[in-house]
Amino acid sequence: MLNKVPEVTVFFWVIKVLCTTVGETVADFLGTNLNWGLTGTTAFMGALLAIVLVVQFRSRRYRAAVYWLAVVLLSVVGTLITDNLTDNFGVPLITTTVLFSIVLAVVFAVWFAVERTLSIHSITTTRREAFYWLAILFTFALGTSAGDLAAEKLALGYLPSALIFAGAIVAIFAAHQVLRLNAIAAFWLAYILTRPLGASLGDFLSQARADGGLGLGTTATSGLFLAAILVLVSYLAITGRDRADIRSRYRSIAFD
Repeated sequence: MLNKVPEVTVFFWVIKVLCTTVGETVADFLGTNLNWGLTGTTAFMGALLAIVLVVQFRSRRYRAAVYWLAVVLLSVVGTLITDNLTDNFGVPLITTTVLFSIVLAVVFAVWFAVERTLSIHSITTTRREAFYWLAILFTFALGTSAGDLAAEKLALGYLPSALIFAGAIVAIFAAHQVLRLNAIAAFWLAYILTRPLGASLGDFLSQARADGGLGLGTTATSGLFLAAILVLVSYLAITGRDRADIRSRYRSIAFD
């Protein structure tokens, strides 16, 4: 198989943050606005995710539309996992944050022990892809817990929490550029932090002003961000700007 993951460009990070925000707002929209409840929303989104992942695994190369649809659905399901634990089972956010941190660390440890790499530039086998998507799922669950813990339980507020997580991502980028932090470690640390960043941003836009948000509501916020994702993914699907084979071809033509 060709690599099943897009090239890490500015498009990758922008769409990733948009997906994390949608994961927060869509889960709230389906559960609250449409009165599906946590159980109904989890069952529906879990089934939809399973179907999309089957299509993703059967593909022999990266396809922008299928890949990013899977990321959006994983974002929603990751949010729902945390919400079910905290709302339905009463598990404290500090506990879920620690729990998902441990689970994610175990996934990375087993992945590295089996494959000897955590690089997303080598997702060329079904087993590596399975590790990749499992890690992605728990980054979303962990990010939701950490974001809610910072914004609500620690009473930092939605916007301050978003700024804190954004600052942490900038610090990781600087550590990679200046201090030569390992590229793979820097990528995964930044990837994990985009989830609480997106969750805090989504809550800031959608929640009522009395609760520290802008009051746009989950419907408007979800629609706005989904539209932005659709535009960007359509552009990438047409141009192939985030496909390794096409980017290499462009570089070869420019060199020639």
